[in-house]
Amino acid sequence: MNEPTTHRRTAGHETTAVQVHTPAPITPAPEQAVPVQPGHIPAVASIVMPDGRVITGYALTPMQPEPVVPKPPVSRAAVNVALGGVGFLAVCGGLLLLTTFIAALTALITQLVILAAVIFGGWIAVQVLSASGDRGGTTVNIRKAVIKRNRFYQ
Repeated sequence: MNEPTTHRRTAGHETTAVQVHTPAPITPAPEQAVPVQPGHIPAVASIVMPDGRVITGYALTPMQPEPVVPKPPVSRAAVNVALGGVGFLAVCGGLLLLTTFIAALTALITQLVILAAVIFGGWIAVQVLSASGDRGGTTVNIRKAVIKRNRFYQ
């Protein structure tokens, strides 16, 4: 049964002629009986094969290219850079005021420290210069005293 033949095929596997069947489309029904499909769902097509089978599928429609969107005259990157510059200028004004405020505050603190040093130094100078007169201490009058054998007599 499985003996080789001249075509190097085993016996029992003879080649048969291929029959080509071309499908015959179904004639469409009258328009009154065909339901209307919505716009976004494609129409359904059916084909009857020679052996009686019915194949149903969607009809292929050619692809429509996407519409070309015209580019704006100015690019988005340029607009973003310009808006960033405007924002930076707005911030710089605030920073300029902030640095001016800090400089003024520093000058005020410096002047207050100098004023305190002058006042405190003046008070110390008054104390030192007025001390040459009366010292304001305890006055002790020493009289003749006799010291005899390590004893103090008055």
